Amino acid sequence: MREWTVGKPEQITFDPVSRLNVRIVAGRLAVLASDGPPALEVTSVGDLPLVVTHDDDGVLTVTYQDLTWDGLLSWLRPGSRESVLTLTVPKDCPVSAGVVSASAVVAGFEARTAVKSVSGEIVLDGVSGEVHADTVSGPVESRSLVGDLSFKSISGDLTVARGTPRRLKAGTVSGRITADLELPPTGHVTLNSVSGEIVVRLPHSVETDVAVRSTNGRIGTAFSGLDRVDQPGRKALTGRIGGGMASLSATTVSGDVTLLKGEPS
Repeated sequence: MREWTVGKPEQITFDPVSRLNVRIVAGRLAVLASDGPPALEVTSVGDLPLVVTHDDDGVLTVTYQDLTWDGLLSWLRPGSRESVLTLTVPKDCPVSAGVVSASAVVAGFEARTAVKSVSGEIVLDGVSGEVHADTVSGPVESRSLVGDLSFKSISGDLTVARGTPRRLKAGTVSGRITADLELPPTGHVTLNSVSGEIVVRLPHSVETDVAVRSTNGRIGTAFSGLDRVDQPGRKALTGRIGGGMASLSATTVSGDVTLLKGEPS
């Protein structure tokens, strides 16, 4: 196993990488899929140095000493732990990234990708395969999603732009969920919120089963032909749009739910 202690701007190139683990506190993190040699570029680093290891199995780890995801919250204390770094690894490399308040961009991967944040923003760009994004209050934006996305948050927002998911499962307490989707025939979308608003935009010619329910939130739709229930303590919108091969369900307690219709092609 090789190990580096990085306390100043530096570039490191690695032998083949089979898996990537990265944990930082504040600053900016970019993890990019690349056909070139795996590499780390550290643009700046705070008072504490980063510890980089590359073991005999090809596992690359970038972190601070003794920093794990379970211990991220304990790092919310004064001090300069701000790092700016870019990692490039193969697109089929599994990625696990954790940040406290740093922003994180993860782009182009096709294997399993897991990103966790306390308050930092997460951007998933062109990521397919199995994707997991968990935050406390940080927002998550997914662009050109293809594959499976699981999202969990307390108050963080989720925005899905130009998504074509096989599976999309999102749950939040008070965060807003906004999704612009092209549902494939086998696509399944499940959205849950307590008080956060849910807005979904579907194509004009979508074919999906719909089940929307809320206890006290308002439900609105631009699609006709759906069955509506509007009673105190029970609101619902159910039915089939087109052939109904895909499925969309959205459930809230007090959050509003809106289904928007895209323009005809």
